[in-house]
Amino acid sequence: MTKIAIVFPGQGAQHVGMGQDFSEQYTEAKAVFEAASEAMGYSMEDLCFNSSAEELKKTENTQPSILTASYAMYKVLEAKGVKAEAFAGLSLGEYTAHVAAGTMPFEAAVKVVRKRGQYMQEEVPMGVGTMAAILGLSREAVEDACEKASTVGVVEPANYNCPKQLVIAGEVNAVEQAVENCKEAGAKKAVLLPVSAPFHTSMLIGAGEKLSKELENVTYGAFDKPVVSNVTALYYPDSASINELLVRQVSSPVKWEDSVQQLIDDGFDTFIEVGPGDALTKFGKRISKDLNLFTVNSVESMEKTLEALGL
Repeated sequence: MTKIAIVFPGQGAQHVGMGQDFSEQYTEAKAVFEAASEAMGYSMEDLCFNSSAEELKKTENTQPSILTASYAMYKVLEAKGVKAEAFAGLSLGEYTAHVAAGTMPFEAAVKVVRKRGQYMQEEVPMGVGTMAAILGLSREAVEDACEKASTVGVVEPANYNCPKQLVIAGEVNAVEQAVENCKEAGAKKAVLLPVSAPFHTSMLIGAGEKLSKELENVTYGAFDKPVVSNVTALYYPDSASINELLVRQVSSPVKWEDSVQQLIDDGFDTFIEVGPGDALTKFGKRISKDLNLFTVNSVESMEKTLEALGL
């Protein structure tokens, strides 16, 4: 018996044209883009389909556009008969998961994540913080490298993506020192990323506090299906916990590998990544060789997925 989890991507997956083929061919997707445009007061189709990579890279644009494109694709997949038993999402993708699970209204989510993007970008001045990808080291070795570099400044693990692939973040000098420490410890690759803020570290606690005020205005629904939290790598216990966990998520490391493992331990054998990019599918291959992994980021890839699932 196939047990399906649907997972949604985070920031970095965006590209010009994302979701366009869905919007042009399926009324379910077009309706999502139209609802986003109405909620935001500008054309989400224009932003996603006709803007530039530079425009989409602005965090306050990136977050609502990825959420909209991902949810539009999901609504078509749902209409085609794909039934997920649980949801998860990487960072921003956790909001898409909540919308899909019925806990957060789409129009509210798309407005909140624009503010989330602004608060996260504004919390640390440009040039103060950065992030780096570390490949080929255990999480313990990376944590140790950060601990040693913390004498220079703030540096912490920010993403536990999959075995031996982590992202660290913090103050520039401290991250640079941690990168050197990781190289000395035998990392295959340790490189600074082209980002301007130390996402998912304690440096963003203030952004979380501002976000909390936005989330207090959201009316949460009951869970139609469970959602795994990035912060705990466990299912949300109830709707009352959503605000607190989404606020903590801004300044806490994303436990993606552990989140996927939680679903595997619960019997999930089929993961469908829905939205632009395919990073989560790649992580899934590294987390377990026994999973059925599918990516839905175009109408063509959706048709292949449906065929493989016998739908």
